[in-house]
Amino acid sequence: MHSESLQSVLYDIRDNILFAQELLSGLTFEKFKDSRVHFYAATRTLEIISEASRRLPDEIRERHPHLPWRSIRDAGNIYRHRYDNVQESLVWDTVQRHLPPLLTAVLAEIQTLSGNL
Repeated sequence: MHSESLQSVLYDIRDNILFAQELLSGLTFEKFKDSRVHFYAATRTLEIISEASRRLPDEIRERHPHLPWRSIRDAGNIYRHRYDNVQESLVWDTVQRHLPPLLTAVLAEIQTLSGNL
């Protein structure tokens, strides 16, 4: 993958993680659950993260084997095609617990890529 394309994918993942975290910042789960706008927006960020993760080369996934890459990629299908089964608690938990390790990995890859440009 061309380094500019890879950089764009990494930035898409980073930016959507940060936006998802911003959306939930200051909210309780109850307020999040009651806000369709926050729920829809957070779900959309997860869709984008999922789709962008599909574009990452195997080398990046191999450098971060602790991340559930298959689940990250497959989650987008659930958000898009089984939208009626997406629960607020799943989105909340994903943003709160599962995105921070992904963000750490993405930031490390951005740093590595920046040093190689």
